[in-house]
Amino acid sequence: MDLPVNILIGNGISFVAGIFLLISCCVNDSKKAYKYQFLEAFTLTVSSVFFMSWTGVTTMAIAAIRNAMVYKDRLTRNWTIFFVILSVVLGFFVNTMGIIGFLPIIAIVQITLCNYYLKTIRSIKTSFIVNLLFYIIYFLAIYDFTSAIIQIITAAIGVVSLINLIKKENGISQDND
Repeated sequence: MDLPVNILIGNGISFVAGIFLLISCCVNDSKKAYKYQFLEAFTLTVSSVFFMSWTGVTTMAIAAIRNAMVYKDRLTRNWTIFFVILSVVLGFFVNTMGIIGFLPIIAIVQITLCNYYLKTIRSIKTSFIVNLLFYIIYFLAIYDFTSAIIQIITAAIGVVSLINLIKKENGISQDND
């Protein structure tokens, strides 16, 4: 297949991943959020093949496995260290995109550490939003416009969801009456 066809197929697959991402930012249960984050990472692993982004394939596959472990409450300190080291070593090894190729590596290290250390839905939502910023730039660079647009929309929805959660936690009414 040629590059334009790969880009079209990759964007189609990324659209499905984006739906999972949108759902993950809207739920207020951390276990459900990680379930959808697993589905998103797994689907992006497949789409990354079509973009010929080997850093993306590697980091998304690691992210899917890590998210499954978080979902099953099995992400220990040792696993966290393992995933960080694996992400950095394999990410550097397969990176063919220079500085842009480092963004998924930085993003997976950031979110892996957050997955281990952060336990409240508020902090988890915040870490998701920060992670989205890394990926917006990366997806634009690899022509995954679907993912970039969905990441931007998801970041906006995530910010609104986070604000609503904070208001709810602080007992602030969401009505303007």
